[in-house]
Amino acid sequence: MEQAPQAARAADKSALKAGKAQAKAKTLNQGYWQKYGVFYLMMAPALIVLIVNNYIPMAGALIAFKQMTYASPSFFQNFADSPWVGWDNFKYLFANSIAWDITRNTILYNAVFILLNLIFGVGMALMLNVMRNRFLSKLHQTILFLPYFMSWIILSYLVYAFLNPEIGIMNKFVLSWFGAQPVDWYSDPKWWPLVLPIVNTWKGIGYYAVIYLAAIVGIDNEYYEAAHMDGATKWRQIWTITIPLIRPVITIMTLLQIGRIFYADFGLFFQVTRNAGALYDKTLVIDTYVYQGFLVSGDIGMSSAAGLYQALVGFVLVLGANMVVRRISKDDALF
Repeated sequence: MEQAPQAARAADKSALKAGKAQAKAKTLNQGYWQKYGVFYLMMAPALIVLIVNNYIPMAGALIAFKQMTYASPSFFQNFADSPWVGWDNFKYLFANSIAWDITRNTILYNAVFILLNLIFGVGMALMLNVMRNRFLSKLHQTILFLPYFMSWIILSYLVYAFLNPEIGIMNKFVLSWFGAQPVDWYSDPKWWPLVLPIVNTWKGIGYYAVIYLAAIVGIDNEYYEAAHMDGATKWRQIWTITIPLIRPVITIMTLLQIGRIFYADFGLFFQVTRNAGALYDKTLVIDTYVYQGFLVSGDIGMSSAAGLYQALVGFVLVLGANMVVRRISKDDALF
């Protein structure tokens, strides 16, 4: 008979504990939203734009597996009526030997671009950092940054002014001054693995230099004062203080570029080369190849397949590169 009241009391205690736990959780939840709700409200516009602009369009990747038809003025109706073709759109990218050539060109050019952006970006940032005249420092930063804001169409005409076979600066002045023979730049592909990296670096160096300069300026000057008191030279300070402290920024910028190693700057490879067919062996990349294929066939499914292929490979490369960085230095990893 005594066991029944004890069981009842135990049940009451359990119910009381459960009620207290629920009340505590409710209080914590209310406190959380009262404390952080305003921040979610502030983030809402940016999150909405991100979802609408970046995530919802991902559903368009399904076009890569369809043979799109255009019988209806409605895109959604066309999408619904278009037949599924599986991997046929991807086969187009590897239908012939040129597919491997454009993949090689895309990867090698971007690898060179990443290396040059790192070397010259950090180098220019270091030189700008040691300039003590504030006016000259801002002037040099502006001059370096100016090409970054120019469109590739404008830059293509500037490059053409240098490389025009008849009246270009290179043939008419530079090469003639050295006694060299004129070069037909837009018919001879062997020079473009040198020309394109120079043009790309010239355009983007200001962007990377300013980013690395911002990281360098944020370093506490006490490190340099202590190194100077210990007799360290400027070069020693750069290698033992500056480079290690901006290494996280260097790592992040490099990883972001690796993620786009399968993407070629369309303006650079299409506008600057003037889409010259004689240069295709050295200048044709995935983006220009797909563009030309789309102009010929008008197949949006093939273009979508190429975009999905580039995105997936870039995603895998970022994960792989970040994994390598984590093994070397966990603090420098992107995630």
